[in-house]
Amino acid sequence: MADKIHIVITGRRNTGKSSLINCILGQNKAIVSDIAGTTTDPVRKSYELPGVASLVLIDTAGIDDEGAIGTLRTRKTLETIKEADMAILVVTNNRFGTHEEQLVRHFQTYEQPFLILHNQSDLVPPSVAFCREMRKRFHTDIIAFSTRQPDCSVLLDAIARLIGARKTTAPLDRLITPGQRVMLVTPIDSEAPTDRMILPQVQILRDILDHHGIGTVLQPEELPAFFAGNSPKPDLVITDSQVFGKVAPLVPEDIPLTSFSIILAHQKGHFEKYLEGTPKIEALKNNDRILMLESCSHHVSCEDIGRVKIPNLLRKYTGKQLSFDFVAGLDQIQRPFSDYALIVQCGGCMVTSRQLYNRLQPAVDAQIPVTNYGMAIAYVQGIFKRATQVFENKK
Repeated sequence: MADKIHIVITGRRNTGKSSLINCILGQNKAIVSDIAGTTTDPVRKSYELPGVASLVLIDTAGIDDEGAIGTLRTRKTLETIKEADMAILVVTNNRFGTHEEQLVRHFQTYEQPFLILHNQSDLVPPSVAFCREMRKRFHTDIIAFSTRQPDCSVLLDAIARLIGARKTTAPLDRLITPGQRVMLVTPIDSEAPTDRMILPQVQILRDILDHHGIGTVLQPEELPAFFAGNSPKPDLVITDSQVFGKVAPLVPEDIPLTSFSIILAHQKGHFEKYLEGTPKIEALKNNDRILMLESCSHHVSCEDIGRVKIPNLLRKYTGKQLSFDFVAGLDQIQRPFSDYALIVQCGGCMVTSRQLYNRLQPAVDAQIPVTNYGMAIAYVQGIFKRATQVFENKK
């Protein structure tokens, strides 16, 4: 299952960014007004582009917003850009100045493909000279558009082309082939959501179907009966990381075993850096500080894997007094990365590959060891090599 494609809509105030989103959605979902600065914080709207992708359209404040509050809004717009997969820069009146240059620099910094949409083209169409210069400088599509004449087909076709040019991977790419059997071990405990499965389990179950595999879903206590029976052996077992210690002895050694968290780490983020950073657990010292990064906000219980179980496992394994900071979602990290001896990132099911990658890149640049929930648990339980071997075999 691929990430939703996040598309950030940027430009100056009153260029019609919110009207553009309403036009694409075919609904009046975003507030529009002739008053400059109507959009303040980023606003996200979902849209399905049939046969292509699920989109999240992000409306942002104008890059030319003014005053102290305007400066904060502009900063939020620029922060939002690095979370997106691609961008649409909305301009009018053949105007491309300092503000637009600033936005393009941010697109280029984060290696984001982008379109330039010339809005209100029924009033002032894009000139031949403007289109020629933009294509020459940026090698991107220039879309003449008007929300007063709302035919979005040209724009949606351009978005589809950008999406088609992206290199994307699904969780089980190169791990299974059609007809292979995948077992999902999914414990139902106090951390399981009521009457449903957690997102990584749903994502991978769907990906088994997309790869034309055969899925089996059971709980850890059902493993002995399964392997004692005459059922065909699975080609791959994927378990919840927190029951690695219970599951590993029950799965025959000749069957590849990994976890949902490690599968997601392989799909998105810094997998090689995780492999490199996980053994650094051995170097942890008394009073070291560890950063736990969660990709979602949730109720914390006594069985919470990131806030309770992993910290306890690390303290027990190392025998050290360790301090932990916890940051949820895409909240700002308050301390400098240099304060941390280790960073432990969750699987990242609630964020996109780009969001996860950009979130950890400063730590990687600072040469701070990074690991992943599933890898850290596998390491302290002595099955790190087994839990990651399947990826080495499929390179």
